[in-house]
Amino acid sequence: MQPIFSMMAKTVTKAGGFVLFVLILALTGATAEGENHETPEPYRLHALISNVRISEPLDFCGEPVELDKHGIRERMEKELLLSLWDRPQVVLWIKRSSRYMPLIEKMLKQKNMPEDLKYVTIAESALRPHVGSSKGAMGFWQFMEATGRKHGLKIDSEKDERRNIFKSTAAAILYFKELYDMFGAWTLSAAAYNMGEQGLQSEILVQKSNNYYDLYLPMETQRYLLRIIAAKLILSDPEKYGFKFTKEDLYPPIQFDRIKLECFQKTPILIIAQAANTTFKIIKDLNPEIRGYYVAAGSHSILIPKGSSETFHSRFNNRVDQWSADKQNRVYIVTRGDNLSTIAERFNIPLPALMIWNRLDNKKHIHPGDRLVIYPD
Repeated sequence: MQPIFSMMAKTVTKAGGFVLFVLILALTGATAEGENHETPEPYRLHALISNVRISEPLDFCGEPVELDKHGIRERMEKELLLSLWDRPQVVLWIKRSSRYMPLIEKMLKQKNMPEDLKYVTIAESALRPHVGSSKGAMGFWQFMEATGRKHGLKIDSEKDERRNIFKSTAAAILYFKELYDMFGAWTLSAAAYNMGEQGLQSEILVQKSNNYYDLYLPMETQRYLLRIIAAKLILSDPEKYGFKFTKEDLYPPIQFDRIKLECFQKTPILIIAQAANTTFKIIKDLNPEIRGYYVAAGSHSILIPKGSSETFHSRFNNRVDQWSADKQNRVYIVTRGDNLSTIAERFNIPLPALMIWNRLDNKKHIHPGDRLVIYPD
């Protein structure tokens, strides 16, 4: 076995294909010593080649993928290979899909939108609510702030609804409807989602073509749709590509109760957690759009653990009353010469805790007469 791979390495290295050689080694399970261990079927070389052999017609939202066009098949195979190369990432795609995809599918169906749009979230965020880009995009659908606000998302110091699966999916559906009305094709809509409407409109005018597969677009956008289709291929038939899961392997769908909450002042998330008989972390995980340690004054729709809503509001009101009364007994009035560090040291508490309790930051100065809430251990 070793001589074969030795010749293959020389051949592909001369052709500048060392990365492909490493990929073949990884997927076949070959070792440097040339050991001939039996390897599972999906990892053998012939399986790798068959995985990228596309024989059936492909489509995106019902629009054919034009594999016969110059370079399209090669680029499609490249994106499929690169996706399969990162097998741990694909495992997480599949496991997370069982948690989030049913919610996205239901919302797309309610608005008569193509189901294939759900795979955009794989290419954009790999279904991670907190992932951000260097350009400022955030959340499941990677909205920029301006685009998110334009499509109904609240984005400020208190809340970032780009990280909310329901709100961001509703915004994405609205945006894709606008793009389809503008361009008349889902392939072009996806391209515009990636590079912006005006950028795509300019390329269509200059190149005098409105076919995605005929347009020369920025390299990221040329890859973008094919990355989405690669995710569709893998997630539609994971066993074909060597990913076999039992139901127990997959992450369970989100289970929650949704409650309406009226807050008359900034309220600690901890109080919501206590009223729901759960932890601060669970409330933050169920509501990733909430920033910091407090919810702002006003009306909120909050997710809490399933089964904890029945007497939630009575517990919440009791907790708020107790917190308000307790807070009055824990006020420290700042005097001349005080600073946050000396106050924290005096009460033997961590400085970050003092700042969290009083919603302070490093840039905010305190002055004599200011009132600080302190909860010494």
